[in-house]
Amino acid sequence: MPDPDLLAVEAATEIGDAPRATLKIILTRGLGPRGYRAPTPASPVRVLECTAPPAFPAAWSSGGIRLRWCETRLSRNRCTAGLKHLNRLEQVLARSEWADPAIAEGLMLDTEGRVVEGTMTNLFAIAQGRLRTPDLSESGVEGVMRSLVIDTARELGLPLSIEHLMPGDILGADAVFMTNALVGLWPVCELQGHPLDPGAVPGALLRTVRARATC
Repeated sequence: MPDPDLLAVEAATEIGDAPRATLKIILTRGLGPRGYRAPTPASPVRVLECTAPPAFPAAWSSGGIRLRWCETRLSRNRCTAGLKHLNRLEQVLARSEWADPAIAEGLMLDTEGRVVEGTMTNLFAIAQGRLRTPDLSESGVEGVMRSLVIDTARELGLPLSIEHLMPGDILGADAVFMTNALVGLWPVCELQGHPLDPGAVPGALLRTVRARATC
């Protein structure tokens, strides 16, 4: 891993005087010979990319977003589950399934038919006052915003479970919302024609997460 102080200097240089920006940091093992064996010794490479924050419709944060189911399935592998690695081919294929700009995100299942996440977001469902989010021990990405929501829910004393969820659990939920570090928290108003109540997301959780995410 790079020295944190050095990385902070490089990040500040890339960001410059931008009042708000998105900084992407990529770490690789560096160059090596042909084949899949990692170079030994490794000479790690880091790439920093600074861009303007993505512009999403403001209505998605207040009135909720529309979702669809994706046909592309996520493979299961405990060795890579949870990691934000660079092999996102499954997400690329899933995102290519629709072009309707009114649909903000697609939900992906794993090869066992369990709901895992969106193509770029983590998923939370609320049923009978309990916050539920998929178990990511076999696939999916443990996003920073997902961790923030989990920590905040526990601090607020909200019942929370991390478990395997099926499509019926999502369709039967009182509310659903999606998260990632760029979008923050998006309530869901519709899942492929099935209505959901964006106003059913607990207000204290919504306000606290959004306040902390913008610090």
